[in-house]
Amino acid sequence: MRTLRRRAGLTQEGLAHAARLSSTTVANIEQGGSARMETFARLAEALGVDTEALFAPGTPHPVPDDKGSRQHLLELRRQLMPPVGLVDTPVRSVVVASRSDLEAKIEAAHTHYHGDDYAEVARRLPGILAGTQAALFAAEGDDERQAMLSTHARAQLVTGKYLTQVRQYDLAYHALSAGIRDARAADDQEIAAVGIVGMCWLLIRQDRFSEAQDLAVTTADAVEPRMSTATPGQLAVWGELALRIASAAVRNGRKEDVKAARKMAASAAAAMGREHLNYRTHWSTFGPATAEVKRLEDLSLKKDARGVLSGADDGPLKPTALTALGRPSANNWNRHRLDVARAHVVLGSHQDAMDELKGVRAEAPEWIKHQSIARHLMQDILKHRKRTLTKDMRLMASHLGISG
Repeated sequence: MRTLRRRAGLTQEGLAHAARLSSTTVANIEQGGSARMETFARLAEALGVDTEALFAPGTPHPVPDDKGSRQHLLELRRQLMPPVGLVDTPVRSVVVASRSDLEAKIEAAHTHYHGDDYAEVARRLPGILAGTQAALFAAEGDDERQAMLSTHARAQLVTGKYLTQVRQYDLAYHALSAGIRDARAADDQEIAAVGIVGMCWLLIRQDRFSEAQDLAVTTADAVEPRMSTATPGQLAVWGELALRIASAAVRNGRKEDVKAARKMAASAAAAMGREHLNYRTHWSTFGPATAEVKRLEDLSLKKDARGVLSGADDGPLKPTALTALGRPSANNWNRHRLDVARAHVVLGSHQDAMDELKGVRAEAPEWIKHQSIARHLMQDILKHRKRTLTKDMRLMASHLGISG
């Protein structure tokens, strides 16, 4: 950042003023300090570069011991990453289930995932992967093998979805990439496109914004539907790719790309008319309400608190509209409520923010533990609290693993 600042002819104070930040923040980052993504986005905008231009190679900071996570994911690792030696490891004997039974198990795993039951998802996935692998090995004839490749791909995609959510990014990449390749080998473009939506989400989580946007753009071009004849699934996956383009672009400071992508998503959502969900044809729930909460997420990233609050219960997100159009997925809805909580924190309404956090925790206690934004919000509330902490604040901090 120092190099880019000097190239732009700015002092630290000048850059801080242009980015609407304190000079202390700029100095801290130039000395190797960390910052939140929205801070980097402001600095990049002030410097006239993509946000990614501020990232440089280096040694990562030490991470907390993940021994517990390693143990919990042992069986899943065995399925995704078997040992490789000079000779192949003998295949364990597994009862070959029918494709319909395996598809039902994949659907059940999705249900548990969206029901915030991550422990049950982790328990089921190794058996699902072993089952689809065994059925694929036993498949006879090209048609049966093609069909089982698609089912095996879906098993890997739900695994990648779960692993991305719990921030096991390298494992998630392994599962998603394998699932996309299997879908391509099966000549199943529909499932491959669903996997690519998930891959883009993973890349955004890793701050690989340009790669995520480019991948979403090329895939959206390949699967662009004819609006007059498209199925809900075709519209949804195209709309989800548009959401990924916008999410990557807004984090990378590409304003014009954000506008175009949000317009694409709105067109897909309008053509659908209401929220739609089918894990065989797209990644999650998609429709007018989902497109709107993602638009408000852009405002949240830019810290436009009043814009977020003005749209939070209006238009497609009004209670009556949600009843008519359907609600977004639990993950997207709860993420939206965290954006509302962030808006309240920005405006200093800490009790309103706590009310939102409590509501999300009540609906999704396990999900919120994996949301860094929830921890950041709680830390901000604790930092600015001038009176004794309430019982709710202490319980929330404890639930999110915040000490001190």
